[in-house]
Amino acid sequence: MPSAVTAIPAAPSEEAQTHFAAGFAFETDCWDVHDALSKGPDFVLLDVRGPSLYAAGHVPGAVLLPHGKITRSKMNAWPEGTLFVTYCAGPHCNGAARGALRLAELGLPVKIMAGGITGWIDEGFALATGE
Repeated sequence: MPSAVTAIPAAPSEEAQTHFAAGFAFETDCWDVHDALSKGPDFVLLDVRGPSLYAAGHVPGAVLLPHGKITRSKMNAWPEGTLFVTYCAGPHCNGAARGALRLAELGLPVKIMAGGITGWIDEGFALATGE
């Protein structure tokens, strides 16, 4: 009797490769963001949570822009073609996806930082506080 894991066969390797490779176009992780920030980032990191959560602890270098406040006029502050990376509280929160969707609707390049603040802390990285 197959287990719940093996009852549905794995996708053929070629399909799995396409699927997993495509994911990197939509997401990055906390480690890669941390590394890029230490070298001078080539993207803008957006904390899409609210101001009180941002003040309590955020990724150093992140810009506060709650997902509900993302507008074309605010995004015009950055040069055309700027890549935005959104994050929120963590895997239990859909704020990063909401922000990413809004940016995509505006025609802007965007990725999500998988794990959000929870992932950042899990990696042992420090948070900044204040505004």
